[in-house]
Amino acid sequence: MNRSIWAWVRVVGGMGILAVLLWRLGTGAFVDGLRVIDGPALVAAFSIGVATTVFSAWRWCLVARGLGMKLSLRGAIADYYKALFINAALPGGVLGDVDRAVQHGRDEGDVGKSVRAVVLERTAGQVVLISVGVTVLLTVPSPVLSHLEAHARWLALAAASIVGVAALLVVVFGRLRSGASRWAHAARTGVSEVRAGLLARRNWPGVVLASTVVLLGHLATFVVAARAAGSTASLLRLAPLMLLALLAMTLPVNIGGWGPREGVTAWAFGAAGLSATQGLTIAVVYGLFAFVAALPGLVVIIVRALARARARTAEKAAHAVPAVSAIATVPAVPAISAVSAAPVIVSPQMITLPMRELVGSSA
Repeated sequence: MNRSIWAWVRVVGGMGILAVLLWRLGTGAFVDGLRVIDGPALVAAFSIGVATTVFSAWRWCLVARGLGMKLSLRGAIADYYKALFINAALPGGVLGDVDRAVQHGRDEGDVGKSVRAVVLERTAGQVVLISVGVTVLLTVPSPVLSHLEAHARWLALAAASIVGVAALLVVVFGRLRSGASRWAHAARTGVSEVRAGLLARRNWPGVVLASTVVLLGHLATFVVAARAAGSTASLLRLAPLMLLALLAMTLPVNIGGWGPREGVTAWAFGAAGLSATQGLTIAVVYGLFAFVAALPGLVVIIVRALARARARTAEKAAHAVPAVSAIATVPAVPAISAVSAAPVIVSPQMITLPMRELVGSSA
């Protein structure tokens, strides 16, 4: 019940944000998002999407293999494209990741470990995004930095609280690991899998590299969207605004990725002295670019559905062939010749003698 309520909260939250944007800024920004897209921009965004998807799939391979699971790069790319399309087409933005985790787990015979591999893979990307985003927002002039400077005392208090809570969690987690309960076992498993999947010497350089390339790809897509929407702002001025929009996309209140991204981008561009309407248009263009970049996932879904249909047809045909062969191999009843068709005269002795023998043997 709680899960269904939370799912509805996420959808309603995303719809609420979009409704407020439509009320305050009108439909012009959304219409402009469709109008400003041209062929070269679409090709550039799609090409960037290919690169980010390949590196994301490679990161997944590294983590899964670090946990002792088999995952080919080719299969990971196809599954990642499928997940991206499902995330873009359905509310929530995580159903595609759930699908690829469960499917890979069924193939490997360990759904739990597969789910944890996907969680670790996505977490690695979020850690790099948050690290770069916080660094840029705290150093590059932007509306966020201005607000932080104006509330430096409260920011310091919040940071100290976060550090204190983190230290307390580390202590509790350390004591929990030494126990013998189910939670202690889960904690030890989690720590060992983080070490094997993310922090191992053979894994962490590739994971960091892949996550960095993926982040640069998302930023590049935002730049293409900004230029398509007519923005002439410098990259240094756009960088904190784009990173803030990407951070907003991690919020679990959206409809296929739509909602917080558009709201935060509109606010950030307006607060930076740029047009809030143009910021919303840029976010809309970015969302359309992301959807187009995920369209190969639809091709993967169709191809696999056709392959399953052909396999079922072949299986039915294979089951039908033995039955036909059995019918064909049944010996034919010999035709009754004219001689055998003649009437047979049965004498009383032919019946009574066998009956006497049968009665005598039973006695």
